[in-house]
Amino acid sequence: MRKKPIPIAKPIIGRDVRKAVNKVLRSGNLTQGPEVAAFEREFSQFANERECVAVNSGTSALHLALLSLGIGAGDEVIIPSFTFAATANSVALTGAKPVFVDIDIKTYNIDPNLIENAITPSTKAIQVVHLYGLPADMTKIVEIANQNNLLIIEDAAQAHNASVNGQPVGTFGDAAAFSFYPTKNMTSGEGGMIVFKSKDAARVARLYRNQGMEKRYQNEIVGFNLRMTDIHASIGRTQLKHLLKWSKKRQDNAMALSNQLENVVTPFTPTGFTHVFHQYTIRVPKNRDTFADSLSNAGIGNSVYYPTQVHKLPSFNFPISLPQTQLATETVLSLPVHPSLSKKELRRVASTANSLIGQL
Repeated sequence: MRKKPIPIAKPIIGRDVRKAVNKVLRSGNLTQGPEVAAFEREFSQFANERECVAVNSGTSALHLALLSLGIGAGDEVIIPSFTFAATANSVALTGAKPVFVDIDIKTYNIDPNLIENAITPSTKAIQVVHLYGLPADMTKIVEIANQNNLLIIEDAAQAHNASVNGQPVGTFGDAAAFSFYPTKNMTSGEGGMIVFKSKDAARVARLYRNQGMEKRYQNEIVGFNLRMTDIHASIGRTQLKHLLKWSKKRQDNAMALSNQLENVVTPFTPTGFTHVFHQYTIRVPKNRDTFADSLSNAGIGNSVYYPTQVHKLPSFNFPISLPQTQLATETVLSLPVHPSLSKKELRRVASTANSLIGQL
C-alpha cells in the first residue's frame, strides 16, 4: 500500500479560527474595522510595542514600509539576491534601484562583510531578509547602517518570533514587514503587518493603505487600497495565540531532522540566534534535482526555495556575479518541518532522505 504523502507545508485551521470568522460574518463588519485594530495591538506585543499597520499582503507591507520611510526614485537599496522576488519588487515599485549583495552560505542571509562595498552616495537603505526563519546578523548590519546614516527595513516575512540575543526581529531597524500567507508560521489567509519605529512613518503607511486618507473623503496623499479585512484579521488574531507553541514545535522538528539526516548540509544557527524554521533547508552536494524528484516519488514533500537568483530574473537582469547565491540556488532543498508532523513522519522523512541520498 502506498504511504500517505507528507506535504511540505500544512496550514493549521482549527475550530477557533472558524469561530472567529463566523463572529465577524455575523457582525456584518467585513472590511477594515475593530478586528484589524485589535490584531495590530496584539501583534505589537511581539514587536516591543512598536507601531503596527496591517495590510493585505507581505509584499504590500514591504512596499509601504519603503514608501513611508521616503524611499523613491534616485535612491538605492541594498538587498540580497537569494530571496523571493517580492524583496526586490518592493524596492523597484518605489522607483528606487535594488543593489544586490551576496550571502553567507552558512546562514543564507546577506553577508554583512560585503555590504559596505555596495554603498554609494545614492544608497539610502539596507533591506535585510531573515531567510527561512533565521535572523540576519543584525548586530553588524545595524552598526554599518549607523556609520553610514542608512535606514534598515527588515523583510521578516518568514521570521515570526525569531530573535537575536533575545531581541525580536522586526525591532532592529526603522521598519519591518511580516507576511501571513497560508504557508507561513502563522496565517491570516492573506495579509501582512508593518512594524515601525516611528509613529509618524506608521501614520503615513496608514494613509497609503487607505486611498491616502485617515478621515473619510479627506485624502491627504495619493494612496492605494491595501487594507486588511476584519475577516482576515480575525484569523490572524487567533493564529497569533498559537505562535509560540508552533514555533517550539518547528524547532523540535528541525532538531529531530538534523539528528537523523546524513550526507547533507543541515541548517546552521549561530550562537544567540533563535531560528523559527519557516523552512528546514538542507544543501545537497550533487544531483539536487534528481534527489528532489526521488523524494516526491516517495511521497515526501519538498521544494527549492529559491531556484533562481533574483538579479538574473528577466524583470531585473543585472550583469553581476554572486557566487554564494548561485551555489545556494543550485544545492538547497527544503523538507517538511511544519507543526503538524508526527514523530513517525519525521523519521520517515529522514530515513527516506538518507536512503535516497546514498543512491546519488
